[in-house]
Amino acid sequence: MVLFDALERQIVAALQLDPRCPWRKMAAVLGEPERTVARRGSQLLESGAVAVVGIRPRPAVVLVEMRCMPGTVRAAAQALSQRADTTFVYTTTGTGDCVAEILTEPSRMADVLSDELPSTLGLRDSTSYPVLRYFRTIRGWRPEILSADRVEALRSTLTADAGSLVAQLELNRQDTELVDALCADGRMSFEALGRRVGVSEATARRRSEWLLANNQLHLRAIVEPAAFGLSVEALLWIRASPHHVEQVGKNLAELPMVRYAAAIAGDYQIVADVTVEDMSSLYRFITGSDWAQYASGVDVSLLLDARKRGGRLMRTSS
Repeated sequence: MVLFDALERQIVAALQLDPRCPWRKMAAVLGEPERTVARRGSQLLESGAVAVVGIRPRPAVVLVEMRCMPGTVRAAAQALSQRADTTFVYTTTGTGDCVAEILTEPSRMADVLSDELPSTLGLRDSTSYPVLRYFRTIRGWRPEILSADRVEALRSTLTADAGSLVAQLELNRQDTELVDALCADGRMSFEALGRRVGVSEATARRRSEWLLANNQLHLRAIVEPAAFGLSVEALLWIRASPHHVEQVGKNLAELPMVRYAAAIAGDYQIVADVTVEDMSSLYRFITGSDWAQYASGVDVSLLLDARKRGGRLMRTSS
């Protein structure tokens, strides 16, 4: 894994705040030449070190922790990552071998959990945890790279992180095609979007902004945390009494180490995806953070491999 240099970190941090931020605006806020920012930013995108992609949210979300037959974990994770409804697929340590998030329709939940997932190659058994609400999603992750004034200058209301699960609206053909195009390339120009869908550039801009503003499309910059020097990633399975769940979740969402935090139904009340520099930092995060005083228990699963992040297939490990 190649580490980002100082300018690359700033560019990626800017894309996390606004995935469609124009190079000109980014350069002005960062105080760098526009040509330099555009060149370095384009190189990051072309190399695959960073990807700006979209996801169409669904009203029903479930985390699935799978236990596999010996020697089948990688194959099971690959099979899960090929599903169009999975947003992330991780292989992990702990009681589960693989963890995935699935976005679907309420009417499809029974089919997915009872019929489709049990047929996954190598699966021995699994546990499902429906998501009740988000405290932070991956698009809300903000490593502490930029100063507060630069963050404020780059922040976009169209890509703000939403906490609650959103209702999915019926879209017409043109809006559906816009969503599909932006899911593949979140930085596609409005001119290119218009040509692809068969509408004017102005209409493509207006409808894309409507889709974003109404949470029918979520854009995010996908990057491996290790490129920021955050080489340890873990899932924390947290137990908390009902009247402490909200406090724990809000405390987690305020921390830059937390990439994802959600309230779930099941034996645990909250799951959080945390990225830190080393094991000592993880220990301090678990034992010394404010949220820990409200938790009654924490199980830790270290992430071994990310086969999919933010709906995007990642390069497989050698």
